[in-house]
Amino acid sequence: MEYWEEINNKLKPWIDTDLNKTVVDLFAGCGGLSLGFEANGFKTIGYEMDENATKTYNKNLIGNCYNEKLSTETIYPKADIVIGGPPCQPFSVGGKQLGLKDSRDGFPIFLAAIRQLEPEFLLFENVRGMLYKNKWYLQEVIIELENLGYKLDYALLNAKNYEVPQNRERVIVIGSRNKIRLPNIINRKLTAGDALGELAYEFDENSKFFTESMDRYVANYEKASSCVNPRDLYLDRPARTLTCRNLAGATGDMHRVRLKDGRRRRITVREAARLQSFPDWFEFAGTETNQYNQIGNAVAPNFAFHLAKNIKNYIMNVPINEYHISRNEQLTLFENETIYQSREIKNV
Repeated sequence: MEYWEEINNKLKPWIDTDLNKTVVDLFAGCGGLSLGFEANGFKTIGYEMDENATKTYNKNLIGNCYNEKLSTETIYPKADIVIGGPPCQPFSVGGKQLGLKDSRDGFPIFLAAIRQLEPEFLLFENVRGMLYKNKWYLQEVIIELENLGYKLDYALLNAKNYEVPQNRERVIVIGSRNKIRLPNIINRKLTAGDALGELAYEFDENSKFFTESMDRYVANYEKASSCVNPRDLYLDRPARTLTCRNLAGATGDMHRVRLKDGRRRRITVREAARLQSFPDWFEFAGTETNQYNQIGNAVAPNFAFHLAKNIKNYIMNVPINEYHISRNEQLTLFENETIYQSREIKNV
């Protein structure tokens, strides 16, 4: 079975009546994180301020997403699990890194939801910048959650280690009243070629090719950045990180396929969705640019599937030893990070 066929069948929403757990997804976007949970049988309720992303969520998932701008005063329905991706602009390496002073900061809202709902489990994701200049802020959030009675595990995880054909690093924090661990990495690597298949070689009159001026721009961009390998899509390895900028923006960093005749073709919405591990049946609302932005902002659904499965395994008492990569190997990236030096990390 081809990878995209596997995803089309695997990532289908359903409700597990034996599980009977409800998830509230804050800053839900188009539903990538919720899809991973629904594919494990969880019920979801989403909250998202972007109208088109909300429409996408409601078009594809069982749960309902409310088109609403959240605040620390928002009242939520009863839920067993709270998940989300609080706005990450304050922590992006390329951003201003203002942390608590940034008006786009979503963590006070996330923490207010935890205080109100007192869920059994919590999970949030954010950009890798939280482990560098702003690691003090991650520590503050961690301390606040621990003061609320949660035991936490957190690490910088790469989606390529969770059956996603893309290099995509994200800080993942998971917590519960009892001890819980993040899932160990999966020893299966997928490439962009596995995801795209024949789509990579297809084009028609609607395909968007680079013009001569764009080719010159890219050549200058690569020269100025001392680029060793052009930033084309290589089908024999995972794709580089998909972002709103390199999907929707006409920049030298744009994701593109280089055809056999040398022409560069911008990847389509469906190709971008496959690289993010969205199933082919998943439909996006809005303009093409809006759809690219939804994909670039999303949590890769197959990555979310493994995060959700990990929580489900804890709930259903599935033995943790089914994971086959050591905890030490997973934490190698952090052996010199000060935020880990004060925390006790033991092997599972």
